[in-house]
Amino acid sequence: MSNVSPSGPPMAASPLTRAVLEIDEYASGLGWDKPARLFALVDTAKLRAQAPGLVSTADDAQVSGLTPIEQEEIPRNKPLDKFLGTIAWPDSVAGCALTVERLMLPPSAETSVPEGLGDKELAKWVAAHPDRQEVRMTVAVLRGGARESAIRLREKDSPTEVLTGPDLVPGLAEALAATFA
Repeated sequence: MSNVSPSGPPMAASPLTRAVLEIDEYASGLGWDKPARLFALVDTAKLRAQAPGLVSTADDAQVSGLTPIEQEEIPRNKPLDKFLGTIAWPDSVAGCALTVERLMLPPSAETSVPEGLGDKELAKWVAAHPDRQEVRMTVAVLRGGARESAIRLREKDSPTEVLTGPDLVPGLAEALAATFA
């Protein structure tokens, strides 16, 4: 579980974990059934030096952190993996993050997946499965390779119920890391 306080950002976490939880909290405030959102992560101290009005000075402890900057809307008519393959970040971007909603099955259900299903058929099968869970995944990577993820279940939609860890969504983390290659 995360170490986010109910009244704001995480209390004791790495800058990358704080950024992931900040994005998760932002997405939570928008509600469910939203499109994927992409964020650039920039060094807060550098951002404050370059554009002092953009970063609040209320919490000097956060100066060493990362500031998420939401990017333009992701095209709905383009598969996410294809869209991510078109991204190239400028050197001023320290990392990136993506928040996306998906249906997931528990590991116990993986053995019952019918063989030979195409992507659309598999999506329909998962959507009809009684053990499916709606989740919001927020995944972030830094240029240097660091990764962090946050997963929030729709049925347990609370800041105290957010699971965090670097390897929760490895495929998405790899796709995001490739945007820096």
